[in-house]
Amino acid sequence: MNILSPSRREVMLHIEDKYVDGISDEILIPIEKNWQPSDFLPASNDYNTFIKDVKELQQSTQGLSYDFWAVLIGDTITEEALPTYESWLAGLYDVNFASDSGWARWTKAWTAEENRHGDLLNKYLYLSGRVDMRAMESSIQYLLADGMDIKTDDDPYRTFVYTSFQELATNVSHARVAKLAREGGCESLSKMCAFIAADEARHAKAYTTFVEKIFEVDSDEMMLALADMMKKKIVMPAHNLREIGVKIGDTFCHFSDAAQRIGVYTSEDYIDIMERLLERWDIGNVTELKDSGEKARDYLMALPDRMRRVISRLKIPTLEYEFSWIS
Repeated sequence: MNILSPSRREVMLHIEDKYVDGISDEILIPIEKNWQPSDFLPASNDYNTFIKDVKELQQSTQGLSYDFWAVLIGDTITEEALPTYESWLAGLYDVNFASDSGWARWTKAWTAEENRHGDLLNKYLYLSGRVDMRAMESSIQYLLADGMDIKTDDDPYRTFVYTSFQELATNVSHARVAKLAREGGCESLSKMCAFIAADEARHAKAYTTFVEKIFEVDSDEMMLALADMMKKKIVMPAHNLREIGVKIGDTFCHFSDAAQRIGVYTSEDYIDIMERLLERWDIGNVTELKDSGEKARDYLMALPDRMRRVISRLKIPTLEYEFSWIS
């Protein structure tokens, strides 16, 4: 962990020594017991049923809206950018993937579970016949090539705030997509997204526990890191999303608008997640804070109400953009 300050390094080694393996054992599912994308998709090795099942899959998508497709494709692209997220975490921990350290094991196992999400959704979209796959694949390559800057400053404290928030946000998003798919008569897609949402909930539990354990040994610095991330605002990992011929990040704005319009992920959800984290970490009752930590806590406790006053004046844009991804 050469990139870390001595104090951060000491805390990260403490968390690794005391908790990482136990949290991994509790949260992660053994591969032989876990679901795989093929569990949900037509079996391509059975020609007699494959064609029929694909036709049924395509028929079941007819009731899904334009905005729904935009959100589902954007979610898929976000999941497919996993190599960026793995590299970011590995660099943060200064992990040698050949090592057997607790952080290396966690990062590899987390990546292995997350990797199934993009695989499943990508194959589903291909079979649906509703997507310009080349346009979508170009956006995936752009997102990987452009990378991301989520303002965590190579700091594990800020990073765990970010991952805690993001795993909860993706849980909400995938669960809402599952609900809309079911309402649109697409039971198979609903089931897929529900399973993905459940994975995200498990992963959120791990990252929020890491933060909880840091609060126990370095409460002041953890409070400052949390307040800093909330001041910067949590940006989505796909904030650089774009299409061919579109400026970096512009497509993400249209994707976010679509998610707001159909209620998949809204400004109110952002604030709700913030409140859930403040409650989860019992921010109002954290002790042994310096003056700077106390000020940071006061800021955090007042923030949800302040943000609600701001979003009450916001208007959701109407549909006015054509995504290149949607056939």
